[in-house]
Amino acid sequence: MSNEEIISPNSARGRKTGFRGAEALGPIIDQDGREVPPERLGPQVGGVKFEFGTSSNPFGNLTREQRLARLEALSKLLDVAFVVPGTNIRYGIDGLIGLVPVFGDIITTAISLWVVREARALGAPWYLTTRMLGNVALDGVVGLVPIAGDAFDVMFRANVRNVRMLQRWLEKQPR
Repeated sequence: MSNEEIISPNSARGRKTGFRGAEALGPIIDQDGREVPPERLGPQVGGVKFEFGTSSNPFGNLTREQRLARLEALSKLLDVAFVVPGTNIRYGIDGLIGLVPVFGDIITTAISLWVVREARALGAPWYLTTRMLGNVALDGVVGLVPIAGDAFDVMFRANVRNVRMLQRWLEKQPR
């Protein structure tokens, strides 16, 4: 086989294979192994079907209680999901991901910012979201310090604090 065939096999052989064109070359099979008729696919762009504004969005049509339960579960996963054996020290994946220098702290800070965004979507006022952003900023900045930052991440639990503040505020609001 020549280098030309390895680099661009379709042009070297002159035969059409793969997904080069807008048309699929064979039947479209779903994840259960059944053939999908083309009329069920609808309008597509590059072989990917986009549906905007449909009720199939698992996150769009949630009630206030469901959103709050999701935030509480996420905060517990991030901050207190696991226990150090033989102690009462709890930690979450925030502390584990934070062990990766810089990138881990950026990832966990982004997830924490999503929690603040969801709080804002639930109607939290500016002073509450400002306090929540302060917790996230403190957790993110101190978390950048190599060893002490990781210990601080385990002990500070910014996400649990933020969800508790949101819960307290929501309890005071009329439904």
